[in-house]
Amino acid sequence: MAADLAAAGDWLAVPGVVCLWIAVLLRAPAALRSPEQRGLWLAVATAAAAMTLNLPAVVAYAMSREPSYAHTVGIVRNLIGVLSAGAVLYFVAAATRGRRLQLASWAGTVLWFAVLITLDAAAHGHGTHTIPTAGQPVPSLAYWLVLISAHLIANTICVFVCWRYGRRSESRPLALGLRLFGLGTALAWAFWFAYLLKAVFGSTWAVPALPLLMNLHGLLRAAAILVPTVFALRRGLADAATAWRLWPLWRDLVQAVPYVVLTEPRTGRLLELIWPPVPRNLLVYRKVIETRDAILILGEYVTPGVPELARGHVAGSGVPEQRRTAAALACVLKEARRVKLAGLPGHPPPQAPALDLPAAMQTSDEGGDLEDEARFLVDVAQAYASPAAAAFAPATRTA
Repeated sequence: MAADLAAAGDWLAVPGVVCLWIAVLLRAPAALRSPEQRGLWLAVATAAAAMTLNLPAVVAYAMSREPSYAHTVGIVRNLIGVLSAGAVLYFVAAATRGRRLQLASWAGTVLWFAVLITLDAAAHGHGTHTIPTAGQPVPSLAYWLVLISAHLIANTICVFVCWRYGRRSESRPLALGLRLFGLGTALAWAFWFAYLLKAVFGSTWAVPALPLLMNLHGLLRAAAILVPTVFALRRGLADAATAWRLWPLWRDLVQAVPYVVLTEPRTGRLLELIWPPVPRNLLVYRKVIETRDAILILGEYVTPGVPELARGHVAGSGVPEQRRTAAALACVLKEARRVKLAGLPGHPPPQAPALDLPAAMQTSDEGGDLEDEARFLVDVAQAYASPAAAAFAPATRTA
C-alpha cells in the first residue's frame, strides 16, 4: 500500500508541474492586470517553481553534482516555498481586504527569508536540505521548524478563509475557485504537518503519501486559478451557439431594416463567428439588440388581423403550447418583412397592431434579462425556419 501511494505520487509529479505552469501562463495576462488576482497567481507561480525544483529528476541531478550545487538547489527551493506561503497570505489579505494582513504577509516573508538564510549559513559543511529517516535534520532542526511554520501558518489561515468565503460567495466561479484552492491548500497543510511529525518525533508513517499530497495540491491549485478561464470558455461557446442560431433570423430582418445594424456585417454565418465585426463578448448582445430593434420596426408593417391569424395557424399546426408565442411571432415577422420589402406603407403607432412579445423583450431596456430575451429569440429563429412558418400565407395587402 505504501509503495503504491509513493508510486502514484511520483507518477503525478510531472503532470502536476506541467498543469501548474500551463495555468500560470494562461492566467498571467489577467492576473497582472488585476490586483485582486495577483496574489493568487503569485502563490501558484511560486508553488510551480518550488515543485519544479522538487521533481525527482531534478533532485537526482542535483544530488549527482557536487554538494554545493545540491545545497543551492535546496535553499532556493525552500526560499521559493516561503515566498509561495507569503503570497498565499497576501491572497487571503486581498480577499478579506485586510490592509494590515497584507503588510504582515510581506513583513513575515522577509523575516522568514532572513531567519532561514541565517540558519543555513550557521550550519557549515552541509549539502542538500533534508530530514533523513535516521539522524538529525539538515541543516538543522531549527531551520526546518522555521520553514514548516511558514507553510503551516499561511495554509491554516488560507484554508479557513477559502472555506468561509467560498460558502458565502454568490458568484459560482469565485466559490468554486476558492473551494478548489482551499482544498489544495489543505493537502499542502497535511504535507507540511507530516514533515513536522517527522522532524520532531521521527514519525515516518505518512512519508509514502507525501508526494501524492503535494502533487494533488498542485493540480487543485492549477484548477482553482483556471476556473475563470473555464467559465469564460463555457460562456464563449454558449454565446457562439446563440449567435449561430440567431443569425438566419437576424439576417432576414436586417435585410428589411438595415439601419438597425451598428457595424457592417460579415458576408457569412461562419465568418461572423470567426471574425466578428464587434468585440466577441458583445456579439450576442448586438445580435439580440439589433434583432429586437428590427422586430419593433417591422411591427409597423403588420397588417391588422395578421397576429390573430398567426396564432390560429400555429395552434392548428400542432406546435406545442409553450412554443406558440415564438412560432406566432415568427409567422408575423415573415409577413411584415414581405410587406416592408414590397414597399407597402406601414402603420405607425398607435395604429400598428400590438405584437405578442414576452416580458423579457418588453422590459429589456429597463434592465430586463438579456439571457431570457436571447433564449426567446432563439425559439423565434427556430420557428422562423420551420414548415409552419413557411406555410403561413395570410391574405396579401396591396398599397
